[in-house]
Amino acid sequence: MASDISIRQLGPADSDAFFALRLRGLKAHPAAFGQSYDEAVERGPSQHDAMLAGTHAALGNFLLGAFSSTDGALVGTVGLMRETRQKERHKGFVIGMYVADEAAGRGVGRALLMELLARAAQIDGLRQITLLVTSANASARTLYASLGFRVYGCEPDALCVDGTYHDADLMVRFIDVRAPQTANNAGE
Repeated sequence: MASDISIRQLGPADSDAFFALRLRGLKAHPAAFGQSYDEAVERGPSQHDAMLAGTHAALGNFLLGAFSSTDGALVGTVGLMRETRQKERHKGFVIGMYVADEAAGRGVGRALLMELLARAAQIDGLRQITLLVTSANASARTLYASLGFRVYGCEPDALCVDGTYHDADLMVRFIDVRAPQTANNAGE
């Protein structure tokens, strides 16, 4: 983990910093996000209030932030959103992964994802984490693969940014699920 970074769950007090960093990411890397900069501005920061409230964090819906220990600035974010439908509640989705350019290459993204995965492993009934990454984003794909995500498909023309289409790789990582101990498998 980057030694000059602290990771914590974002809360309502982080709304302004989170929204400002999100807008930076949307503007600088439009092909990395499903939402456009203009859509985000139109919807405003309140679109994230429910996630920032943290009331469903234990169920698998939360946002994490990476903060610089030097000046306390928010330099990276990632979220987990759990599927709500009963038959798909075993799945969670990585959302909003972004590291500010000034913090890139310092292990911030890895630290954020490792914390997300550690928290996900504690969520009852959560079995797999999926994500979508632009196929051309080799550095992000490499990071995800190094943490156990694997490609299970590709969505052609997944995003259209200013008339240019971008394919996206679909990636999944399964959470280690321990089998319940019974007399048959407990060595008794």
